[in-house]
Amino acid sequence: MSLKNLRNIGISAHIDSGKTTLSERILFYAGRLHRMEEVHDGGGATMDHMDLEQERGITITSAATRVDWGDHQVNLIDTPGHVDFTVEVERSLRVLDGAVLVLCGVGGVQSQSLTVDRQIKRYGVPRLIFINKLDRTGADPIRVCEEVRTRLGVEAVLMQLPIGLGADYEGVIDLVAMQAVYFDGDSGEELRREEIPESMQADAQSARDQLLERLAMFDDELMELCLSEDPVSEALIHKVVRRSTIDLDIAPVFLGSAYRNKGVQPLLDAVVGYLPSPVDSETTAFTTAGSSAAGDDAEADELQDEATGESADSDDAVDVEPEADEVEQTIQLSADPSAPLVAMTFKIVDDSFGQLTFTRIYQGTLERGGTYYNQRTRRKERFSRIYRMHAEKREEVDRAEAGDIVAVMGIDAASGDTYASLRDYCTLEGMFVPEPVIGVAVRTNDRNDEDRLTQALQRFRREDPTFRVATDPETNEVVIAGMGELHLEVYLERIRREYKVRVESGAPQVAYREAPTQPADFNHRHKKQTGGAGQFAHIVGRLEVFNGTDEEPFEFEDNVVGGRIPRQYIPSVEKGFRGCLEKGPVARYPVIGVRVELNDGSYHEVDSSDKAFQTAAAACFRENFRRMKPVLLEPIMNIEIECPGNYQGPITGDLNSRRGMVLSSDMSGEIVTIRAQVPLSETFGYATDLRSLSQGQATFTMELDCYRRVPAKLQEEIVSERRDAKQSGAGAHYSTSV
Repeated sequence: MSLKNLRNIGISAHIDSGKTTLSERILFYAGRLHRMEEVHDGGGATMDHMDLEQERGITITSAATRVDWGDHQVNLIDTPGHVDFTVEVERSLRVLDGAVLVLCGVGGVQSQSLTVDRQIKRYGVPRLIFINKLDRTGADPIRVCEEVRTRLGVEAVLMQLPIGLGADYEGVIDLVAMQAVYFDGDSGEELRREEIPESMQADAQSARDQLLERLAMFDDELMELCLSEDPVSEALIHKVVRRSTIDLDIAPVFLGSAYRNKGVQPLLDAVVGYLPSPVDSETTAFTTAGSSAAGDDAEADELQDEATGESADSDDAVDVEPEADEVEQTIQLSADPSAPLVAMTFKIVDDSFGQLTFTRIYQGTLERGGTYYNQRTRRKERFSRIYRMHAEKREEVDRAEAGDIVAVMGIDAASGDTYASLRDYCTLEGMFVPEPVIGVAVRTNDRNDEDRLTQALQRFRREDPTFRVATDPETNEVVIAGMGELHLEVYLERIRREYKVRVESGAPQVAYREAPTQPADFNHRHKKQTGGAGQFAHIVGRLEVFNGTDEEPFEFEDNVVGGRIPRQYIPSVEKGFRGCLEKGPVARYPVIGVRVELNDGSYHEVDSSDKAFQTAAAACFRENFRRMKPVLLEPIMNIEIECPGNYQGPITGDLNSRRGMVLSSDMSGEIVTIRAQVPLSETFGYATDLRSLSQGQATFTMELDCYRRVPAKLQEEIVSERRDAKQSGAGAHYSTSV
């Protein structure tokens, strides 16, 4: 099969928008399934293969499969919709060439839709939009399209019109072919194309004119035809839509109801027609001057390995950082099976057979039994088996070529590692991993369970980069941290089920931050004489306040001129300051929002060193940071609640009692959508409370928005509790649930 006929796509959405149901229909219509399963049936959907996924009716982990559609092949990844599992979406989008963003025809653009949109934009992934659930009362695809334009800033181009809505939804009008499309048969498998109903012809013509007007903005030929009112061919429309989609100018919008088996086949046609193949996608890798990207050094390395008999399983695994004088360069990879291999690992799963590592091949060919270099550790590893995945099922293959997505066994990789057939060849850009916002202490009272608990925590930490494990040095407790209550609840339940460990958890702990509120000048001299060579470093500058984040908590500005501090010691100063950010002086939480301006200083020919300048910077920070009047910041969550209108009052009142701020409330039929911001510390147990307030009829989602200053009185309480815990060494109060 030609690479031009391969598509690597992911399906992403806000929770309960119907993306897993859509995936199930795609598998059925493509002939991968002979019978469709439903998400909320006892058996669960094919792509939700974990017991917890089937019980809860939600997707927890991403699942991969491959389907044939016409003369094309589609690698499909179904991702979770809950924000607590957002890293599954993040790492999937990092390696995909295209995406389908599923939106609810009633709910429109919701909180997790915004998160997925940011992820799609972060990696520059072309997308289609599928507006689902048009059979529901209150569905309005025109309104949803407008929300996409205003809330997401994306040029949504409507490719279809609905024939009826709600209970009257029958099919769609294809605005390119100008035909009505109906979905017949027991499962909507038979497409029937007819003339557009007379009552809709005027609306269809108007919608087609709008389609052409939007597309004409991106193509001169189409613009000329529109201005001269000449007919426009279907072929030209398809060409412009495809190019504009790949160029990220537009997002074509398709309509349907996956649950009612309507609209799925035209969406699949659009996937192969409009989304890019690996050949169309540009991939940039990073290398350093003099590296083996040119091939010579790597070939010499491989010859040297053969001459010395180096094992493919050599233990010389080390993390290698570029030398300071090496210049980072970029190279363009090509989807050429005959070129040197370049592949990225993006997901790790441990099962009874060993570690399964999901891998995207960008260049070259991966062979079963072949040995390739991990570009981070420089270790040469053997890829013992290669699999194509279908949810939890696997099919072994001998090789996989550029553009493909497979799972491999036999390697000891981390998510985001680059593998290449040549040593020191290149490194692909990694993926963004958000910082945890909540933690709980965990323990088991049975000493016989301790080893299994440790084994489980190590496994889950390796699989999920947003799941962190640490030991509190003051209480000696094991603390797990993650993206939310549900995230940690799922892992605790998996420990109980998969490892048979009676694990208990403490009260949730908020991941606060410390930040300065005013600048401070510094003039710090470090001098130490111990008999032999001493230590001397002198730094002068200013500590400034800036709007820091977990992604960028610190800035460093070098203003030193005239050699007052030798150039080789400037990075030492920065390293010394950075090393102090892990624990601040207020309550030992991470520090964000500090910018260091290094303006002057001095050194000693003999006693100055890297260590001396690092020590000086660290001491300077500890001495001066309190002068910046630091305060605690707390995570603020965006919360979106859907409920019947008669519960709006009690729910809004409850949000206010939690220090929440209601941003908006929108009515659609009998359902109101409330958007608010609430401190994370006030949301623990909210699912239970909301269920009680609404008699079980409300649903909600949350995601981290920002960090804000903690009220002064509350800060005093938090600091006091931290101080008391440190002095007493007391741990958490434990229970069997989060």
